[in-house]
Amino acid sequence: MVESGLCRAKNTANILAKNYIVFAISSVAFLLIGFGLMFGNGNGIVGVSGLWFVSGTDNSPMMGDMYKGDYSALSWTGIPLWAKFFFQLVFAGTAATIVSGAVAERIKFGAFFLFSFIMVGFVYPVAGHWIWGGGWAARQGMLDFAGSTVVHSIGGWAALAGAMMLGPRIGKYKDGKVQPIPGHSLTSATLGVFVLWFGWFGFNPGSTMAADWASIAHIAVTTNTAAATASISALLMMWIIAGKPDLSMTLNGGLAGLVAITAPCAFVSVPSAFIIGVIAGILVVLGVFFFDRIHVDDPVGATSVHLVNGVFGTLALGLFANPTVCPAAAAAKPGLLMGGGMTQFMSQLYGVLGVGVFVFTVSIISWWLIKQVYGLRVSRQEELEGLDIGEHGNAAYPDFHPAEQIEA
Repeated sequence: MVESGLCRAKNTANILAKNYIVFAISSVAFLLIGFGLMFGNGNGIVGVSGLWFVSGTDNSPMMGDMYKGDYSALSWTGIPLWAKFFFQLVFAGTAATIVSGAVAERIKFGAFFLFSFIMVGFVYPVAGHWIWGGGWAARQGMLDFAGSTVVHSIGGWAALAGAMMLGPRIGKYKDGKVQPIPGHSLTSATLGVFVLWFGWFGFNPGSTMAADWASIAHIAVTTNTAAATASISALLMMWIIAGKPDLSMTLNGGLAGLVAITAPCAFVSVPSAFIIGVIAGILVVLGVFFFDRIHVDDPVGATSVHLVNGVFGTLALGLFANPTVCPAAAAAKPGLLMGGGMTQFMSQLYGVLGVGVFVFTVSIISWWLIKQVYGLRVSRQEELEGLDIGEHGNAAYPDFHPAEQIEA
């Protein structure tokens, strides 16, 4: 709803199709190979045995156990394997869906289909293993409670690579200037953000993986606070820059706050969450202007929301961490949480850099290979007419005929 609402009506069915099929692809890819690579017995780089086709013994660490040193003996004790699989599957699907918005309105449906399988079958689980599967980043102290890096930055780096490989939409940049291409339904976009905001209360508090009511309550409030303050700071930032309180940027501000608080939600106080949200709302506005300045066309602002604030949220954990504020946070080894000390910040930074280099590089290579073998971008005529008819043979709004097309 967010992506289709922020794009043009002529591409709505295409965006709906991508967002629907990506979860089906993710379900198959994660079942066959991704879950094993991410959580199977292995080394600091990747899981190599034990969980192919989700069978065998899961020895990956829980958040609280991850930092006690004995990686060979760790397990998600008491959590049914299929419960963990399904919970993690939805995270994997979320990371893949982030890519959809950044490449919207000009990518071939088949190209997106192929990349989604590569993303969830290989890219996401390998980088995810480093942090949530007991890999090298976790062993050197990196924390990411619910996925600012594991879900959002991974999705954001892959999205950035795709947007760069595709190039901008026809008419987006003319004579060095940005030409706004407004979406067709802010109603849809607004409702979609409400759904996402509500869904985040499963995303973040659910990552306790236990009925720990004190932790769940704390995480719910830090999550909500960051979303609220980011919405307000993004609105005010645009009001100052553009002279109007832009709705689409306000919506992305709320999502940016949710992304930024996802890693530190269990490790920071509510006042810290307030500050993190304020900064996230400002960053998403600056991010949108930055990517437009360098002519990276992202129709829905996915890179600014998920990449920029995924990185920021992960680093913010190192700046604001306080292990006494939440029972789930207190379970981690205290020596790795020095109240926002430099040791923790550097652990976060190394993890962010490692994931960024790997995901962006592998994604660029994957997009290039797909381009050579299958093709990446639809024809000029199809892009002007809309991907609904060209790619799917039907339209979301068959009775609607736009009065004009944006030409180069």
